[in-house]
Amino acid sequence: MKIYFFIVTILLVIIGDQLTKASILSHFQYGESIVMIQDFFNLTYVRNLGAAFGFLAGSDASFRIPFFVVVPIIALVVLVYLYVDLPPAAKWRATALGMVSGGALGNLIDRARLGYVVDFLDFHYKNAYSFPAFNVADSAICVGVGILLLSTLQLKEKPNASHSA
Repeated sequence: MKIYFFIVTILLVIIGDQLTKASILSHFQYGESIVMIQDFFNLTYVRNLGAAFGFLAGSDASFRIPFFVVVPIIALVVLVYLYVDLPPAAKWRATALGMVSGGALGNLIDRARLGYVVDFLDFHYKNAYSFPAFNVADSAICVGVGILLLSTLQLKEKPNASHSA
């Protein structure tokens, strides 16, 4: 049963991520922004050459490009290993690993196809604070990691639990 949750989640994340990015690419010019909620949320087409929140975006391309191809592949190998090690009833953790895997693959597709990641979810508070733009893949990775952390904490609180979280 866990394979269903893992594979379907990966596919849903990749499809949702790539469809939203395709919509941004077809309807926005680079840097264009549309206010959705005044002083709080815009759709803004941003090209992210780095990792999360632009980490390493300014580094030399001869380092950055191989780094952002190799690291996600290693991460995916680790995620598959973690999935294989899950007990059969661990649906939530299989789903969480699927979210992280799907997010990593969604951003890897962008890097392979475009040379950068398309970001567009732009949250801010007036002109005082701005969170770095992100996308559906980034959201899936964060939520998946959150579920994994919560399920790990739940297992630690119940040492005799049946690892089915």
